[in-house]
Amino acid sequence: MILGRLNHIGVATPSIGDSVAFYRDVMGAEVIHAPFDLPAQGVRVCFVDTPNTQIELIEPLGEDSPIAAFLAKNPAGGQHHLCYEVPDIEEALAWFEAKGAKVLGKPRIGAHGTPIFFVHPKDMGGVLTEIMESPREH
Repeated sequence: MILGRLNHIGVATPSIGDSVAFYRDVMGAEVIHAPFDLPAQGVRVCFVDTPNTQIELIEPLGEDSPIAAFLAKNPAGGQHHLCYEVPDIEEALAWFEAKGAKVLGKPRIGAHGTPIFFVHPKDMGGVLTEIMESPREH
């Protein structure tokens, strides 16, 4: 497997609107994409561009959302995961499974429209890690 670039940092938030205001007004973000729903994952997301990566703001779509459980423990929100690109998602999945890492769920289509999966924090130095296939434009 070849590890690619850091694609984004996932930040859970109880309010994308409030978080957008923070990144725009306090952090000086100039490029903030329109929020959109990912019902299959139970979240609403919004990407904020930075010079070298993106911040993925993640808000729960309902009480069953995995982000709702995170926010129950961290009411103000916070860093949820890191996402790295790989050239081949199936190769990366086989790599992590061969290493004995706990992959959380089956590969599915993520917010960038490419296949993703998550690896449990206990196998990733304490950090929930998303692995995504690189978008074709990269």
